[in-house]
Amino acid sequence: MAGAAAGTIATAAPTALNSLAEILAELPPRLIDLVRRGTARWPSQIAMSEPSGASVTYGAFAAAVEAASQRLVALGIGSGDRVMIVNENCIAAGIVFFAASTLEAWPMLVNARLSAREIDTIAGHAEPRRIFFTVGLSAEALAHAQRLGAVACDLPGAAAGALAVGASRAAKPEAVTGDPERDVGALIYTSGTTGMPKGVMLSHRACLYVASSPGAQRRPTTEDLVYCTLPIAHIFGLTSTWLRGLYGGAHVMLMPRFSAEHLADALERGVTIFQGVPQMYAKLLEYARTSGRKLKAPSLRMATVGGAPIEPELKEAVEQALGLRLVNGWGMTEFASTVSRSLPQHTGRDISAGPVLPGIEVRIVDENGRDVVKGQPGEIWLRGPNCMLGYYKNPTATRDVLTADGWYKTGDLGSLAADDTLYIVDRIRDLIIVSGFNVYPAEVEAELTAHPAVTLAAVIGRRRHGNEEVIAFVQPAPGARVSEAELAQFLKPRLAPYKQPARIMVMEQLPAAPTGKILKAQLKAIAESL
Repeated sequence: MAGAAAGTIATAAPTALNSLAEILAELPPRLIDLVRRGTARWPSQIAMSEPSGASVTYGAFAAAVEAASQRLVALGIGSGDRVMIVNENCIAAGIVFFAASTLEAWPMLVNARLSAREIDTIAGHAEPRRIFFTVGLSAEALAHAQRLGAVACDLPGAAAGALAVGASRAAKPEAVTGDPERDVGALIYTSGTTGMPKGVMLSHRACLYVASSPGAQRRPTTEDLVYCTLPIAHIFGLTSTWLRGLYGGAHVMLMPRFSAEHLADALERGVTIFQGVPQMYAKLLEYARTSGRKLKAPSLRMATVGGAPIEPELKEAVEQALGLRLVNGWGMTEFASTVSRSLPQHTGRDISAGPVLPGIEVRIVDENGRDVVKGQPGEIWLRGPNCMLGYYKNPTATRDVLTADGWYKTGDLGSLAADDTLYIVDRIRDLIIVSGFNVYPAEVEAELTAHPAVTLAAVIGRRRHGNEEVIAFVQPAPGARVSEAELAQFLKPRLAPYKQPARIMVMEQLPAAPTGKILKAQLKAIAESL
């Protein structure tokens, strides 16, 4: 690229097995073609199962999706409509997702554990034609459905009582081009740095590129049992776990909630692939320690960690307990999840994010957008086939992060080693990652200052036990008194559980510079001393 210093742009070295051209040529055209591919190749193979014991084969799933799509047509859903699915992991959510895709609508999976305010904000922005709720297995989805007046909706292939659907809403369909590189295959909402949600528009090709396990040496196959407890409403669970398992013809166990004991049982019974965030692994080790149980994973052949940085000590403890290398991945919603992954054959204390996937380009730049010398830290810029199309209805935010020639500015600080291995140094933005979920301080601060007794709020992250915690500091309004317990109760219905502060410290005055800017470095020091 013009203006780039030699050796500062890295790409995965193409081989006969994983060249970008070969990967893209292998991809099904659209997401619904992934289902059709499954029934053509493995009609009798179990595609998905649930803790209840319900399961569905690839052939039966394809038939259910096709029949359900006709039901969606009867509900007024068509090309370019947004279809919102308030869910926890289950077969019914998968049926609605692909049925919408059949109609060239935009499926948007949303975590049922979000608060009512968050659900309403996302729905108000996306303007979905219909909202579905997985009421059969999620108390939170049921509460949202009841609040919004949804009614029972039986779809072919879904268990009786599994779903409810809201009333038809006024919605303007978006244009559909027929080009899988330009049409939206999934609309995923992630919190913005301003506290407002941003809808990440991911093309069919972007989702399928990640699902195809590009460059991976251990792709899922029909012999695999994939344990999927990562929410499919979040990008790591959606493309890297659920769709990737379906792409390879694996049996995907859909788990609506994480349980360390259940995971230990499943590993002992034959799970072959598990992907999780650091906190899941930490809880698994904690369960083994407190219960006195020795972890056994006789069939496990691949374990991956992502969603947040993992501490070297935790990574090594997991590897010792499970008896295999833990693959460290790095990615983001804007790149359909995976950008890079470490190599399982690496030995020693490898905490790198590994090389980038085939076809992805990386630049490490300074504050002026100039490439730095290899080995030096800078902001990570990316370009590749899984880059988002942009933020829905937010051209300003899109222009802020996407350059005219396709580079995405991640806001993360990293460096490239001599062998083009990527290391994540820190986050430039104030993002806090709790159990793999993004929490933006501005969002929590806005809710705290909505309390009449609070005049200022500052939120930071604190590392604890392989995870991060949200720590809040507040300054009361003059003459006002407020307690931590009162504020915690105030936030409970306004924020998702993972966004709730672990501690709320009430200070007479927050430390500030002469300009009035709150000195968060001082607050971080206080938080670490707690």
